[in-house]
Amino acid sequence: MQVPVHVVSPPSAGLKPVGASFVSSSPALDERPLPLMQRAGRALRVAPALLLSAFVLAGCGRPLNDPYPGDTGASATSTIYASFSERPKHLDPARAYTSDSYVFVGQVYRPLLQYHYLRRPFELIPDAATEVPKARYFDREGRELSADAAIASVAFSTYDIRIRPGMGYQPHPALALDAAGAPRYHALTVAEAARVGTLFDFAETGSREVTAEDYVHQIKRLAHPGLQSPIAGKMGNYIVGLTELSETLRARVKAAPPDTFIDLASFELEGAQVLDRHTFRVKLKGKYPQFVYWLAMPFFAPMPPEADRFYAQPALAKKNISLDWYPLGSGPYMFAENDPNRRMVLARNPHFSGETYPVDGAAGDREAGLLTDAGRALPLTERLVYTLEKEQIPYWNKFLQGWFDSSGISSDSFDQAVQMNASGDIGISDEMAARGISLQTSVATTIFYLGFNWSDPVVGSSEKNDASARERARKLRHAVSIAIDQEEFISIFRNGRALPAQGPIAPGIIGFREGEAGLNRYMYDWVDGAPKRKSIDAAKRLLAEAGYPNGRDAKTGQPLVLHLDTTGGGPGARSRLEWYVRQLQKIDIQLVPRVTDWNRFQDKLRQGNVQMFFLGWNADYPDPENFLFLLYGPEAKVGRDGNNSSNYRNAEYDRLFEQMKGMDDGPPRQQVIDRMVELLRRDAPWVWGFHPVDFTLRHAWLVNSKPNSMAHNARKYHRVDGTARATAQARWNEPKLWPLGLAGVVLIGLVAPAWVGYRRRERRRGRVQ
Repeated sequence: MQVPVHVVSPPSAGLKPVGASFVSSSPALDERPLPLMQRAGRALRVAPALLLSAFVLAGCGRPLNDPYPGDTGASATSTIYASFSERPKHLDPARAYTSDSYVFVGQVYRPLLQYHYLRRPFELIPDAATEVPKARYFDREGRELSADAAIASVAFSTYDIRIRPGMGYQPHPALALDAAGAPRYHALTVAEAARVGTLFDFAETGSREVTAEDYVHQIKRLAHPGLQSPIAGKMGNYIVGLTELSETLRARVKAAPPDTFIDLASFELEGAQVLDRHTFRVKLKGKYPQFVYWLAMPFFAPMPPEADRFYAQPALAKKNISLDWYPLGSGPYMFAENDPNRRMVLARNPHFSGETYPVDGAAGDREAGLLTDAGRALPLTERLVYTLEKEQIPYWNKFLQGWFDSSGISSDSFDQAVQMNASGDIGISDEMAARGISLQTSVATTIFYLGFNWSDPVVGSSEKNDASARERARKLRHAVSIAIDQEEFISIFRNGRALPAQGPIAPGIIGFREGEAGLNRYMYDWVDGAPKRKSIDAAKRLLAEAGYPNGRDAKTGQPLVLHLDTTGGGPGARSRLEWYVRQLQKIDIQLVPRVTDWNRFQDKLRQGNVQMFFLGWNADYPDPENFLFLLYGPEAKVGRDGNNSSNYRNAEYDRLFEQMKGMDDGPPRQQVIDRMVELLRRDAPWVWGFHPVDFTLRHAWLVNSKPNSMAHNARKYHRVDGTARATAQARWNEPKLWPLGLAGVVLIGLVAPAWVGYRRRERRRGRVQ
């Protein structure tokens, strides 16, 4: 079976392709310049034809501004149209770890587990696995322990994972076989490689069943130094032997000649062992209940060893044909077109099967029509078309014209899209409602924050400083935190679409406290049933107690100057930075922003050459450990390249973190979490920023749309009513031909008298001759 390719419409009659364009193949016209009146006459004769052509095109059934002219019939009827704004950073599941990558990776790969699409709170359910695996615990002598054994007595945990039999990979040349059953393209000749420009140039493809060995192979890939997996260090702390395997592979790569293929099958990994064709075992150090959440991420999707051998060929690597750009997955979709400068197209994987739409959900889902497709085979849509849109205004206009099925809301279009009623509730505007557009809102499991570098001598509280210096720095951080009015920022720059953060844990995550119980009393007071930010006078008092009365060093008299490092990209970045400068001016602190690119910014974080900085975090899984580890001492960015970019260290906090991460959910664990959050509020290693509230608009023809910040594979549940969409597109994009007709009449009116006069003179000249 061939891999679907990008189909180019055949050239019209009389045209032949030249590179990427078409030129006329008709006999050449006389290119000598024509007299002015002859050119006017030709224009007069051509104008009616042009007008007629415009009217004919308008009557062909598709609007003239259709951005998808090649999509017709069933192709368009079962296609979801969306957009992307930047090239995905990675498509290799061992490397992908950003939201722009997960838009695509989540549809192509099939991890072991997934989140129920409809139920709330978030619930893990099987995907490729037959069930959610349960841990078995063992002591150091290998004796099995009870499920409620003390954390300290657990030396190892094991998870036996059985996968669904019969799952198949997408058609791919890496899996193609010749007549003898040998890999067809694993040893390309120079001539064969020369004929290949993209992955779609291979004539033959193949597929095979997904096996347990493929999952073990993928776990080994996390340790490969050439891949630089972002979770290699963290998984090395838990999966038995993974760190040692990484060191072995690093030594092998260093000793081997360039371009040497390292076959991972020849290396054993104690922490991942195949038990039978459809079962494997993962062995962890100690007790780590959060491990099952990682099994729902693409890092733990299967990867056939054939993929690594195929892509390791130097001839392919030189042409950027790699797994990082051409995935090989077993998920519901596969790439049919891959052009990051124009559009990305995903088509249904013909070998995906065995999954149906949920038959139950949360309260209200049935009434909202979200269970209409209960029990239907997934995916519900054949194609996903993502078009590159970097500019907000053209993107917004295309959504309003019906060319995109859903859209976010920028600040520029906020007032047009939503309106506030008398009670202060936000709803869809009348203009949007008239088009059948609906609004969906959800609080993201995300936090944006401004971090302090704990090692900085001014804002930090490193153990290198004496106790009084650490206390002064703590009061300085509190003063800064109060002065930066998050409520004002949310109102100005996010149109109210965020919640001020009271700590590191986002709403919707286990351990999050709502209302007065979740109040950060260092920053807020509880007044009339709501949080109220402490006053600027309170911030100035703290600043004076920190040794900076009126923003000047009490010892030297020098003004206090703080530096803020940021990447600062995107529209409105300058105005946001100016706003932060004004916030600290309220307490007489001078703030100096330092804008740089992302790579340089990361280097400065690793080296500790920052004082204050902006960052954000999207939850990987709905457990507080995924937020609290961002301030765990051993995760420090400096020296360890961890995710603790503030390099915060507190002995009590680190001890509680070690205790909390191994505990089962319940009141005892909540008590530990509350104490950890209280320590963070007191120490203030971050200015607690905000949790975004996502606003999404969708057209009525997009069915089964429900926000789920944990599910990266949601597209398989979506469905479109292609007929309703086509009807709306035709109605909203009716061509306005009267300006063209008027222009034609004016043209004829201007040219005709001159043409008639010219013809009369020509006839007189002919009679005289």
